[in-house]
Amino acid sequence: MPITILIVDDHELIRQGLRRAFERVDDFEVVGEAANAADAARQLSLLTPNVVVFDVRLPDGSGIEAAQKARVNFPDMGIVILTMYAGDQQLFDALEAGASAFVPKNAPAEDVVAAARHAASSPHAFTATDLAEAMKRKLSPSGPKLSPREREVLQLLADGLGVAQISRQLYISESTTKTHISKLYEKLGAGNRAQALMSALRLGLLKQSEDQY
Repeated sequence: MPITILIVDDHELIRQGLRRAFERVDDFEVVGEAANAADAARQLSLLTPNVVVFDVRLPDGSGIEAAQKARVNFPDMGIVILTMYAGDQQLFDALEAGASAFVPKNAPAEDVVAAARHAASSPHAFTATDLAEAMKRKLSPSGPKLSPREREVLQLLADGLGVAQISRQLYISESTTKTHISKLYEKLGAGNRAQALMSALRLGLLKQSEDQY
């Protein structure tokens, strides 16, 4: 029997891409698609798939909350969380919601298929590529080690500057600035500027005068 899949994402192109990825594998069958949480809940009741793939951001709510409800209503269903912003907080939110797997959208399609296969066989065992590192960041009392340049970039991000402005102020290329920002996000376990600044504030990496951020 194939592993049945319900794909929940508000972007049709994403749903089509995921459908094609699953249809290339013999042991999967996509039985439905939904563009929002309400339709997902309806289809889950009608189809009871083996695995549901939720995007985190849905037009009518959070995919994390939808996953939490699905776990309550369908205790043995596999649940995969797919997100554009794979920061630590979303990873731990997915874990607490009872998800089986957490995958960033920029991961190869094969990773999503592997996560779905894991979710089908072990729905109550959580897996994520960055789980071990995220746990280290969460448990580390000293926080991440930032280079002097990364601290400068972090402070300028907190001041509201964009990539081009930071590049001009530090006399570096925009490509170099983007590299520093990417490394900052990685070290802070953030998926975007807001998450990075909140994490930095929590860890005491920003000046006290920037607390409004």
